[in-house]
Amino acid sequence: MPEVIINGPEGRLEARYMPAIDPTAPIALILHPEPNYGGNMNNRVSFAMYKLFQARGFSVMRFNFRGVGRSQGNYSGGEGELSDAATALDWIQSQCSGARSCWIAGFSFGALIGMQLMMRRPEVVGFVSVTLPVHEHDFSFLAPCPSSGLIVHGGMDSVVPADQVASTVKKMPAQKGIKIDFREIDEANHFFTHHLDELMETVGDYLAEAEPDMIEQDEDRA
Repeated sequence: MPEVIINGPEGRLEARYMPAIDPTAPIALILHPEPNYGGNMNNRVSFAMYKLFQARGFSVMRFNFRGVGRSQGNYSGGEGELSDAATALDWIQSQCSGARSCWIAGFSFGALIGMQLMMRRPEVVGFVSVTLPVHEHDFSFLAPCPSSGLIVHGGMDSVVPADQVASTVKKMPAQKGIKIDFREIDEANHFFTHHLDELMETVGDYLAEAEPDMIEQDEDRA
């Protein structure tokens, strides 16, 4: 799990990067939860997604947003963190110029930043968003959603009610041919405390089903 330091918009960004053996392997960028509440790249959900994408043959990277861990700068509430994520995506793309597709996966605040980044980067063909923070943020910027992806939520989340997320997903406009898949894990709480394995199984099943279609979509865009 090699440590890398990226030159970010406000100084260095601390990251972990694991390249795939296959130079054409897809890439995935993992985004961690809210820095103001202790979120970092070693968060158990973020780390589990990192390992899952790695196990599925992706070149994968996770990093600390500005002001977290050894990353320089200060928390900015989202705008600066979006710039950090764009810089991190640039870096992994520079390392994997032959990658056949590009994915973003985020947890909570990281899911918000990931979907904002996706709207700005047409090369992103797939996303995984866990615990979408619809209670605090307006997702009307998805107008329409340009890429297919998975949104997963805990049915027993006391912070972000699952029915609120389901309603938001149902109303999300999407481009033609784009599908947003919503899956609820019934007994899981906000942090998937006792349901991390089930969460990873859900994400893994989705990747197994979706990745070939995403590759075809990417080829169609080229």
